[in-house]
Amino acid sequence: MNILNQIHPNARIGSNVEIGAFTTIAGDVEIGEGTWIGPNVTIMDGARIGKHCRIFPGAVISAIPQDLKFEGEETTAEIGDYTTIRECCTINRGTKDKFKTSVGSHCLLMAYVHIAHDASVGNHCVIANSANIAGHVDIEDWVIIEGVVAIQQFVRIGQHAFIAGGSLVRKNVPPYVKAAREPLSYAGVNTVGLRRRGFDNEVIAHIEDVYRMIYVHNSNMSRAMHAAELELPNTEHKQIILEFIRASDKGIIRGPQGL
Repeated sequence: MNILNQIHPNARIGSNVEIGAFTTIAGDVEIGEGTWIGPNVTIMDGARIGKHCRIFPGAVISAIPQDLKFEGEETTAEIGDYTTIRECCTINRGTKDKFKTSVGSHCLLMAYVHIAHDASVGNHCVIANSANIAGHVDIEDWVIIEGVVAIQQFVRIGQHAFIAGGSLVRKNVPPYVKAAREPLSYAGVNTVGLRRRGFDNEVIAHIEDVYRMIYVHNSNMSRAMHAAELELPNTEHKQIILEFIRASDKGIIRGPQGL
């Protein structure tokens, strides 16, 4: 044990892991090779950290959930490869609901982000400063969440979505969209993000057609879904959108005119 930090002898630490001063690592911890852990980091029982991650000072990984129903069950907080966790982020481990909290690979969590118990963050996500993700939230791949966003428990965020800074997210946000305003509303398709990720203009135009059918041409969601199913080409992206909406028991964000 280094005099400047506390590393439990049972911790499973890969090769070429760098650990800064005054960092504490508990016994039931796994850290993949090539990961950098800065000073003053706390990594508690249940942490499973991938390869080549970077964890900055003040972060606390795998603390017990802030949930009064938690009864000490063995759960984990899992972080994928090549993910960066900036200063003072907190990622709580799961409860008996899912038994794990997870953050995917190639993600960036900026300073003071909180990921609560049983939440799931996909791959290639960016969550900006001081965003708060409540328990049981599911965030799919390639989502960007700007700063000071608060996401209510059990909400789902679809792939490639963009959520504007300062938003309060109380309903599900469908794939490929921009969400903004108060209350949170559909603000168009995330065309900039999609182009950056290699979506061609024809595919983006088709996604825009699907959302135009859902949010603009119809005032009734079931009618809009039926029309989109019958009148628009049957593509992978259309099916992803429609299946997301069908599975949204909480409902989805409102349309641009409050529909």
